[in-house]
Amino acid sequence: GMVLQEPAGAPSLSTAAGGVADATAEVQLSRLRWVVLLLFSSYSLCNAFQWIQYGSINNVFVRFYDVSAFAIDWLSMSYMLIYIPLLFPVAWLLDKRGLRLIALAGSALNAMGAWVKLGSLKPHLFPVTVLGQVICALAQVFILGMPSCIASVWFGSHEVSTACSIAVFGNQLGIAAGFLVPPVLIPNVEDVEKLAYHISIMFFMTAGVASALFILVIIVFKEKPPNAPSRAQALIQSRPTAEYSYVQSILRLLRNTNFLLLMVTYGLNVGCFYALSTLLNRMVIHHYPGEEVNAGRIGLTIILSGMVGALISGIWLDKTKTYKQTTLVVYIMSLVGMIVYTFTLSLGHLWVVFVTAGSLGFFMTGYLPLGFEFAAELTYPESEGTSSGLLNVSAQILGIAFTIGQGQIIDRFGTKAGNLLLCSFLFLGTVMTAFVKADLRRQQANLENEQT
Repeated sequence: GMVLQEPAGAPSLSTAAGGVADATAEVQLSRLRWVVLLLFSSYSLCNAFQWIQYGSINNVFVRFYDVSAFAIDWLSMSYMLIYIPLLFPVAWLLDKRGLRLIALAGSALNAMGAWVKLGSLKPHLFPVTVLGQVICALAQVFILGMPSCIASVWFGSHEVSTACSIAVFGNQLGIAAGFLVPPVLIPNVEDVEKLAYHISIMFFMTAGVASALFILVIIVFKEKPPNAPSRAQALIQSRPTAEYSYVQSILRLLRNTNFLLLMVTYGLNVGCFYALSTLLNRMVIHHYPGEEVNAGRIGLTIILSGMVGALISGIWLDKTKTYKQTTLVVYIMSLVGMIVYTFTLSLGHLWVVFVTAGSLGFFMTGYLPLGFEFAAELTYPESEGTSSGLLNVSAQILGIAFTIGQGQIIDRFGTKAGNLLLCSFLFLGTVMTAFVKADLRRQQANLENEQT
């Protein structure tokens, strides 16, 4: 039978069956679920856009603010750095106060950061833009752990992986926009006044969109649907509040060997993706000078192909429930894609870079919702917000390490050496993924409840 990992004295699945029977009678899908999902994806998109909007035209901001490329890299890395210490307080809030408060905080901070950046339109005001980016990074802490949580609370067992993929989609679409829009809005002109004018257009547009989304969250976003959407969710909702301890939940997760393996492998894959996204402009400009707009388009290609990969993997998981096999195949293909990208970047043909970067993105970004959903399966009935948060902490720590490491190696030894560093870590992650056991506890809970 399935081990529920409940604290001592808690009713087992079978003894709770009487209480669960009442809850499962009320299993029903809410029509509002798609609106909630779309709204979350939209403000997640806006926040992700603000993450990469500096990195995608790194050389332009280096000249405007008269700072080093490393200083501009830190504007992206601030998102990763701030997430690490604040994950646990925010995940605790998510468990204690629910989805609506977290959604309000995330969208409010996102809008506030966007408005602060409007005060940094002079070359000597770099510290103000740093402050705005730090506020946006705070918003991200309230956003990143929510996809699997929204999917579980609002969606049925047959659509939960697809919903998680769409929730991750918004974030990826934001990164895509962050690669595409800044090079188009902000041409690399010599006149600092003209540059400030073009930057102000981008900042005003972002602040307007972020504010509109915050107002929509206030009006539309609800805590949870009237009825549980799945039997597994009904079982969690029928559990007495006193039975749940947040600290005990984290300790149980950290004693779960399969989850720990997944946490490290997720961090290796997504950390490589963060480093690649942050340094893409520098790598492309190094081999193809003056191609800022195409560097942005290559980033866009990585993300758009990855979104297709994410959606396909989500639908595939809902149909087959082959979590372990799918995760391993996608990981292997990410490694292959990274190797091909590494050895073709310097060939001198931009179309080759577009093709190899697109195939790399299809698998590397497609892996994001896979990791969240596999973690939710391995750790049920623990909170999805806590398990996704731990995955994200792993990704942020390794993302900072890889971005700094790869950046230093590119400066000293060139882009190929920097990319080979990422290849080696993806190989390590592939080997470790093979050792994760497919202990699908959430599926087991749904099956046992159907039988009950």
